[in-house]
Amino acid sequence: MMTLELSILFISYIAAGLTIGLLVFLWALKNGQFKDQERARFLPMENEPEFQPGKLSRLSQYETWILFFLACAGLFTIGATLLFSLML
Repeated sequence: MMTLELSILFISYIAAGLTIGLLVFLWALKNGQFKDQERARFLPMENEPEFQPGKLSRLSQYETWILFFLACAGLFTIGATLLFSLML
């Protein structure tokens, strides 16, 4: 019975990771992260001045905190899974 519970836990962990990965990929497509690939390969050769970041909008601040939370949750999940697997 214990192996069935572990299998379900492992499968749900993999499903959550794939879902989050797919959501991040779709977000990147929606925001144009993969547009203009021809220009991207020449960017390291350009001598542009350093970019001075401006003030973030309210939505960008929320996005930043949500991504930070997701990264922390992912790291916590990985750590918990490793700890759990080492205890068995």
